[in-house]
Amino acid sequence: MANHQCDLVIIGSGPGGYVAANRASQLGLKVICVERADIGGVCLNIGCIPTKALLKSAEYAHFLNNASEFGFNYENLNINYPQVIERSRKVAGQMSKGVSSLFKKYKVDLVNGWGKITKSKTVEVSDSSGKFTDTISAKNIIIATGARPRLFPGIEVDHKKIITSTDALLGKNLPKSIIIMGAGAIGVEFAYFFNAFGAEVTIVEYMDRILPIEDVEVSKELERNFRKSKINIKTNSMVKSAKASKNGVEITIENNGKTEVLKAEIALNAIGIQANIENIGLEDIGVNTERGFIKINEYCQTNVPNVYAIGDVAGAPWLAHKASAEGILCAEFIAGHNPKGINYNTIPGCTYCNPQVASIGLTEEKAKAAGHSVKIGKFPFLASGKAHGIGEAKGFVKLVFDEKYGELLGAHLIGPDVTEMIGELGLAIELEATAKTIFKTIHAHPTLSEAIMEAAAQAYGEAVNI
Repeated sequence: MANHQCDLVIIGSGPGGYVAANRASQLGLKVICVERADIGGVCLNIGCIPTKALLKSAEYAHFLNNASEFGFNYENLNINYPQVIERSRKVAGQMSKGVSSLFKKYKVDLVNGWGKITKSKTVEVSDSSGKFTDTISAKNIIIATGARPRLFPGIEVDHKKIITSTDALLGKNLPKSIIIMGAGAIGVEFAYFFNAFGAEVTIVEYMDRILPIEDVEVSKELERNFRKSKINIKTNSMVKSAKASKNGVEITIENNGKTEVLKAEIALNAIGIQANIENIGLEDIGVNTERGFIKINEYCQTNVPNVYAIGDVAGAPWLAHKASAEGILCAEFIAGHNPKGINYNTIPGCTYCNPQVASIGLTEEKAKAAGHSVKIGKFPFLASGKAHGIGEAKGFVKLVFDEKYGELLGAHLIGPDVTEMIGELGLAIELEATAKTIFKTIHAHPTLSEAIMEAAAQAYGEAVNI
């Protein structure tokens, strides 16, 4: 067994773990990262990165199916679906190699295997057979073990007929029909993806709308566009059972006391995630958990002072950039700096369907509930020349301002490339920008981002293009 000593050991190399490792090394700490699977974690290998590659292919499929609008005519379009999947795997592989290169650059040592905390300053690593291979003594420990798909109680996922998002990423056969259980970000992204490639898609959602954490108007606009694309949507519907049949799957749902049986070739479980907290030694050293996630303070410390937790394993929001921000915060705190805590209310959320969805800060509803009198600015992409030029004149920008001070409280966007536009609004909130600051900032024309300027102006009756 190999013995190691370091200032910091990190269990997990996802977007929280590897970022924390690199930053800590930059600050002069000796760092070891333990990873049981592919370097880069879920995000790089079976999550955000390969899904975005798939969704780009879906975007091209959508374009090719409507190419005549742009003056392109052809016959016998051939889609090589296995190649679509293969490309996404190649992209994931390239990014994983990139993290390996960064570890070498920053002199972060990688230990492969399953890391388990046996004492507050000791991590033991075992291989796939359970044999202990390494013992790491460290002054500090960061848990960055991430999460996995959450499953319906009593519903068996056989990974063939009833699958998870990981199976959907890797499967090389395009289903003719699919039922997606859950309409959060993962569910609607895969709904768009399979619909773009011609599959019959049905979404089942327990809440009263798809993307239920988003602004109500955004959810309604996305549902309208999805229905226009012939995606079947069943909200206020509870999944009662799911079973594989001879020809596919049968999903029984209940809506307002009425049951209905849905049939499809496959079904996708997309109801959320579950933290990877098992068998990593939390009970051995007394780390507190709450509702299945590790409980932390504003510096990502657990109740055990030198043990920290970041990313999905530490709770919502379950986003890669949140994990990375926590990783940097954690590394700087351990290195003796005085970092500013994270404002979890201003972490942007993005959903990469079509139209795209992006949001940050308070919704109109939450702003009012918090006691704000608000002004709302809204600008439709139907009034955007750039949106028409690229053939994507759908959706809108909605901005929520505090009426008294004019400060931007929240932003809710649905439309073309809005996930690339949300950064400006995050900066605006961070700098406590007002509506006037935004609409007096000259935006280039023609651009999609003009819609932000126009929405801010509309809130104060100064918009000239609607």
